[in-house]
Amino acid sequence: MFKIILGVLLFSLCQSSHAIEPCRIEIIDSENGWPVPLVELRTTHQMRFVSDNAGVIAFDAPELMGRETWFSVEGHGYDVPADGFSKRGVRLVPEPGRTLAVKVNRQLPGKRLGRLTGGGLFAESQKLGEHIDWPETGVLGCDSVQVAVHNGKIFWAWGDTTLRQYPLGLFQSTSATSDLKPLESFEPPLKLRFEYFLDEADRPRNVAVMQGKGPTWLSGYVTLPDKDGKQRLVAHYVKIKGKLDSYESGLCVWNDETENFERLKKLWTKSDAEPKQPFGPEGHPALWKDDAGKEWLLIGDPFPRFKCPPTFEDWQNPETWQQLEQQATVPTADGKEQITPHRGSIAWNDFRKKWVAVFTQLGGKSSHLGEIWYAEADEPTGPWKGAVKVVTHNNYTFYNPRLHPELTPADSPILLFEGTYTQTFADRPQATPRYDYNQILYRLDLNELP
Repeated sequence: MFKIILGVLLFSLCQSSHAIEPCRIEIIDSENGWPVPLVELRTTHQMRFVSDNAGVIAFDAPELMGRETWFSVEGHGYDVPADGFSKRGVRLVPEPGRTLAVKVNRQLPGKRLGRLTGGGLFAESQKLGEHIDWPETGVLGCDSVQVAVHNGKIFWAWGDTTLRQYPLGLFQSTSATSDLKPLESFEPPLKLRFEYFLDEADRPRNVAVMQGKGPTWLSGYVTLPDKDGKQRLVAHYVKIKGKLDSYESGLCVWNDETENFERLKKLWTKSDAEPKQPFGPEGHPALWKDDAGKEWLLIGDPFPRFKCPPTFEDWQNPETWQQLEQQATVPTADGKEQITPHRGSIAWNDFRKKWVAVFTQLGGKSSHLGEIWYAEADEPTGPWKGAVKVVTHNNYTFYNPRLHPELTPADSPILLFEGTYTQTFADRPQATPRYDYNQILYRLDLNELP
């Protein structure tokens, strides 16, 4: 028995003595020195390595250690100069325990800060013993975000959510809260901590379980005062079946005691007599005081199409609702092109003294739904103009961008927005490990724009 135990110990020691320590590769923005997440290095034999929220890759391919290696670089808006054969990449000699740096050039104004949701935000760094205190939430992927300030916190809600236990996850909306100022810095590495609403097993749970089959999707997420002055967190919901086919819509209200959304009223049920979903408070909200001093709740996606007085009672009363006509296209700043918006959001910006918008372009050149544009207007209803492309994704989708004015000081030149990064609706790209079907945060410095 002693010989067997000794043999096992010697075998383990032998194995550990031959384990290869990773080579640390940092991806750095050549302009500001910031780490850059979501940059892929690919070898000539198709090994893929993607930088994490700290801009780090733990390179561990034993066959390439100590050997000059070509890495193609794909950075979704960050690149390196092309060589004489139009190949964009770098030659490195990775060695165990060594740190190498790859400097990339940003092509557009938007600066990628990192991933907000999903698992392994610092997985590459953790292989090297860094950021080991970062906790996992149990969420591996989630669809578009809705945000509202309620009860002294920021409330976040997401659509369909992927967990590790089974390919089918949660489809009745997940939610979390954060501090009102959850970011210590507006530079990477990005660390925003969410406090998820959990079930009895301490796993993220559904918060909008509405009767009926299929997912429940929320939008028009906003806090409004009722006639007694109580703040009420409300949302518009739709029930989905089949291939993104809505069959019911309505209004729901957050219950502070049960920490769930509850149906307030149905607005529509699909039928032969009424096959299409009617107009309602669907999209992203903005509060506005018009020239006459009257206050309004505006909701749209990206531009307002819904308008009513900003009270809980008016929000639930269709007789107070007004339908607005949305602007179909936005001219570019150089006047050479008209951009067709797909989805997005607006907000008032004190620094620019303008209403600002970010939106996904429908039918972009680099990707069908992956090009993000910025535009401005004097009024939230438009006209919107001066569109500037600020973010690009090469053959990858980035939809439902949501501005976050609540995360920055009112007069700050920094504008933050996130969106859903997914291979869906693109031309059969390989899914990016860990990043796919998650929310990525970008920063736009408005003092750098014309």
